[in-house]
Amino acid sequence: MTEPADVQVVPIDLLADHDPEQDAAAQDWIGVHASVQVELFGEGSSAWTLEEVRELHRSGDKRRIDRAALVDGRLVGALELMLPVHDNRDTALLWLSVDPSSRGRGVGSTLLAEAERVAAAEGRGVLRVETEWAAGSTDTAEPFARRHGFEVGQEVLRSEQRLPVDPALLGRLLGPLTDPLTDPLPSGGDGYVVEFFVDTMPEAWYADRVVLQQRMSTDAPADDLDLEEEVWDVERLRRAQQATRASGRRVVESVARHVASGRLVGFTTVTVSASSPDLGYQQDTLVLREHRGHGLGLRLKAANARRVAEALPDVTRIRTWNAASNGPMLDVNRRLGYVVDGHSREWQRAT
Repeated sequence: MTEPADVQVVPIDLLADHDPEQDAAAQDWIGVHASVQVELFGEGSSAWTLEEVRELHRSGDKRRIDRAALVDGRLVGALELMLPVHDNRDTALLWLSVDPSSRGRGVGSTLLAEAERVAAAEGRGVLRVETEWAAGSTDTAEPFARRHGFEVGQEVLRSEQRLPVDPALLGRLLGPLTDPLTDPLPSGGDGYVVEFFVDTMPEAWYADRVVLQQRMSTDAPADDLDLEEEVWDVERLRRAQQATRASGRRVVESVARHVASGRLVGFTTVTVSASSPDLGYQQDTLVLREHRGHGLGLRLKAANARRVAEALPDVTRIRTWNAASNGPMLDVNRRLGYVVDGHSREWQRAT
């Protein structure tokens, strides 16, 4: 058994990129998170870049408090507490990683104790943390989570879709496009059209998109997670869009418009990191409850897959995460060729 280590926990300022010492520490910090992803998924890992995380800090959507764990002067553990500022202000979201070569020496427990201390000082009564593992493997972090009193709030499936999607399938779902980069998709006779943007959201969309973004927190499955409805306004959404662009991520989003009312009633978004231009990350997908039953979720994701392939031809695959309880969306994924390649869990614990 590995001997316990003398673990030193220190604050780290990810935004101090003008300070060579802090910038080097930040690079090591993000490297620990990335090393865990590689351990779990190999070439299929999904890693945030340091610049992307820095832009999330600058966006102000959540307060972010960062710590590093040092053993013999080497950075071997990384922790971020994300504290929502608009809603769910009793919650602290934890991102905790320990370098695989330093496991079993108390690094994770020391960082978790620091997270508990900071969360208590910030008045946060609920801790949430995520674990992940590849398909065919097991959740190696489960014993740690259970030992520290966490319970599973939601089971999630990770899936991947190869691009381009079968043209015959897309044709059956969407019909032909005269100019695929400018024309909205036809309604198919059911009173809805699909529109899209690349990178910059049309100003006229913001009011409706705010409603859709807020409804993500009530209409998408939450299972046993202790969540409140999120609070969104145009400025919050605008800042989120700006942060995505500033991080170097590309965005392709498709929306469903109800022709009779002119309102946006569904959306789906894919982003692409500059660090992995072949991989699209499926973000939120939602159709308002009152407009379900028309196959809009399927059409939206099919349309966006086509748009991604046309607008960003380097993208060869799209990766998505869905609650295991979300049967309708998982059925949409299967019809579009997604294959499950991993799992994750959302754990929570009252402090």
